[in-house]
Amino acid sequence: MDKKELKAKVNAAIDARFADIQNFGENIFHEPELGFKETKTAAKVKNLFDSLGLEYVDGLGITGIKARMKGRQSRRTVAVLAELDAIVCRDHPDCDATTGAAHCCGHNIQLANLAAIAMAFKDTGIMNELDGDVVFFAVPAEEYVEIDYRNKLREEGKLRYLGGKCELIAQGAFDDIDMALQMHADPATSPCGNIMLGASCNGFIGKLIEYRGVAAHAAGAPDKGVNALNAAMMGVMGVNAIRETFREDDCVRFHPIINSGGDLVNVIPDRVTMESYVRAANIEALALYNRKINRALKAGADAIGATCEIKDLPGYLPLKPNLAMRELLRANSEVIFGKENVMEGVHSAGSTDMGDVSHIMPVVHPWVGCVSGVLHGASYRLTDPKTAYGKSPKALAMTVIDLLADGAQAADAICKDFKPLLTKASYCEYMDKIARGE
Repeated sequence: MDKKELKAKVNAAIDARFADIQNFGENIFHEPELGFKETKTAAKVKNLFDSLGLEYVDGLGITGIKARMKGRQSRRTVAVLAELDAIVCRDHPDCDATTGAAHCCGHNIQLANLAAIAMAFKDTGIMNELDGDVVFFAVPAEEYVEIDYRNKLREEGKLRYLGGKCELIAQGAFDDIDMALQMHADPATSPCGNIMLGASCNGFIGKLIEYRGVAAHAAGAPDKGVNALNAAMMGVMGVNAIRETFREDDCVRFHPIINSGGDLVNVIPDRVTMESYVRAANIEALALYNRKINRALKAGADAIGATCEIKDLPGYLPLKPNLAMRELLRANSEVIFGKENVMEGVHSAGSTDMGDVSHIMPVVHPWVGCVSGVLHGASYRLTDPKTAYGKSPKALAMTVIDLLADGAQAADAICKDFKPLLTKASYCEYMDKIARGE
């Protein structure tokens, strides 16, 4: 059977399963969970794999699940990735009332895409026509949130890194995979029904920041105190004062939050804690601006006689999509979405741990216009289910077929041409140096 016939067969299977795919995505949407806590979501993925008769390994990176479909030959392995976690958005009408978690990140759509491809490949028996394996990998904790909580897990030895794919790389869960692809919903890829093939994006270093001062009565004896909140505000102002030195090409971002700003209004705050990222477009810029920002933050403490302790944490690397994989995706997307609805994409200041994977193997990470509102915001809504649950998985499935059909020649050529920027060992060395403050 040629590739055109294989693609038509799989697309028909996705159409036939559309209701199941949509139900799966909506089921996950209504029970959002935060990273490394996705027990209900992981159970739903395991139930899916059980229903398809797929063997899987679970507990990877605490909650990750990995299943494999074997081809008639196993020359190369392509992974279809999807993320288990949600974001915190307490104003979203569908958020969890207790945790504030909401799938206004679109990860439930990713999981539905994974489910769609797994269903279609199983229903059609297409693996008997392919010369490589497909791994369906539901991964935890793409959203780099609750930094203090995750760092405690790290200090307890339960995690090495704070992002899901970062942890999985270190655990060796990507060692038997040659290349990976996944999609992401995006309101900026408008109007609905468009696809952006994927471009580069920022990496970042995570930060825990603590200012310490001296408590005193805020009205009766303020001269006896050292105000840690003032030190924190001075530190942020110091960063703002050097923003004009940030090169536009480096796409630098710094956006702190205050976790604790004092305990009582009539006591001079003696402890203030903050979290933030330092984002930039390349590894060299990350190191440069992280040093500058740390210097400015500490200067805020020096200005009033407080102290500032900064804990730098391994974050994510910049995303570098593989251009050859992207061209395969382009050809298939033009068939499914229409040529006029396929966009090239521009660099994004956001970040994803898919960037870490892209330093080790070829990846492609398209953005699909199927939602409205603001990503990570209360206005986020799925507005085009047919694109989310139908068009998107078809484009990805067709790309997998191109990679693994005909002796997996396309996958083999891409892997042979790919020059990894890091090995697993050098990746872990880089991340560990950040954790050590080097």
